[in-house]
Amino acid sequence: MTELTARQQRFVEEYLVDPVGSQAAIRAGYSPRGAKERAWRLLQKPAVVAAIETAKAERAERTKIDADWLLTRLAAEAEADLGDLYDENGDFKPIKDWPAIWRQGLVTDVEISALYEGTGKERRQVGHVKKVKFAERLRRLELIGKHIRINAFKEIVEHKGLGALAERLERAQKRSEEQNDGGAK
Repeated sequence: MTELTARQQRFVEEYLVDPVGSQAAIRAGYSPRGAKERAWRLLQKPAVVAAIETAKAERAERTKIDADWLLTRLAAEAEADLGDLYDENGDFKPIKDWPAIWRQGLVTDVEISALYEGTGKERRQVGHVKKVKFAERLRRLELIGKHIRINAFKEIVEHKGLGALAERLERAQKRSEEQNDGGAK
């Protein structure tokens, strides 16, 4: 296998951080002006592609995160029971008592504010308002569907570009010919 230059190796490292080739090339030290073309060329080199794949595999091994882990995590998040956040009186449990799945990403924000009654010396706290913002659970279902190719959320994209362009060019050519024929008489 061909050895990579120091800059090519840096490109591989940067590409793992953000797989936008032009940005990885710039961060690796290539000129911003030709970064897009440089990235394309680098990604055509078998040695660079192999280095990227090897680095991805090593990262997956190190972190123990792979497609199975991701799918298992998404499924656990999609099936998490909102009732686990409440006590028997219908009040929120303390956050430390929430199941880990809720503390590790399904709740994106918690806002607690005190409610007061009265004014001056008569003012006293009468309760709390707790607002909890949840992560988008439908998005998790969509990701699961895409991962296992259910296609329940498949997007249909219609491309009319070339056909419509050809028709427009043909009509324009006919108009041009008609105008030229009309002017020659």
